[in-house]
Amino acid sequence: MTARPDTGSATGSVGAAGPAPAVPALVLRAPVLRDAAAIHQLIAACPPLDLNSEYLYLLLSEHFSRTCVVAQRGEQIDGFISAYFLPDRPDVLFVWQVAVHERARGQRLGQAMLEHLRQGLSDRDWRFLETTVSPGNLASRGLFAAMARRWGAPLQEHAFFDTALFAAQAHEAEPLLRIGPLDSG
Repeated sequence: MTARPDTGSATGSVGAAGPAPAVPALVLRAPVLRDAAAIHQLIAACPPLDLNSEYLYLLLSEHFSRTCVVAQRGEQIDGFISAYFLPDRPDVLFVWQVAVHERARGQRLGQAMLEHLRQGLSDRDWRFLETTVSPGNLASRGLFAAMARRWGAPLQEHAFFDTALFAAQAHEAEPLLRIGPLDSG
C-alpha cells in the first residue's frame, strides 16, 4: 500500500531551473533485516521514545515483520511501528512504538501506518488495539484518539506501568490505552 504525499497546487511558470524534482512516493511495508540500523537511528531521533538495541530491531524485523510497518520515501525511512499479538490474548494487538521522523510530521503518517497495519492483518481475528502512552506524550495520545474515532471504537485508559516500576530511570507512568472492540476488516 502506498500513501499519496501531500501536494500543493502549482501555479505560475517554471523558472529557469526547470521543474522541481519529483518527490518519491511513500511506501508502507513490512520491515526487513537491512532496515534495523535505520529503524534504530529513527527511534534515536524521536524522543521521548525509548531507544532499544539494534539487536531488538533486527528481531522485530525478522520475527515480527508482519505486525510492524516501515514508512519509506526514497532511501529514507520516515516512520516505523512495532507491534505484536499478545501471546495469551491473540485478539489483542499491542503497539509498542510509533515513530515518525521530524521531516514527515504533520502528514498523518502515524495514522496511515496504523491503518496499513490494520488492513494487513484483516485475515486475523483480533478485536482490540492496546498501547501504553505516557501522559506527557500528547502527539501519541492524539494519534490513538484519532484512530479510535476513525475506526468508530471506544478508547479506554487504565493504569498499567506505574512510575515506580521503572526503577532508577526518571520515567513517566505508562497508562494502557485500549481501542475496541473493532469491527473485523
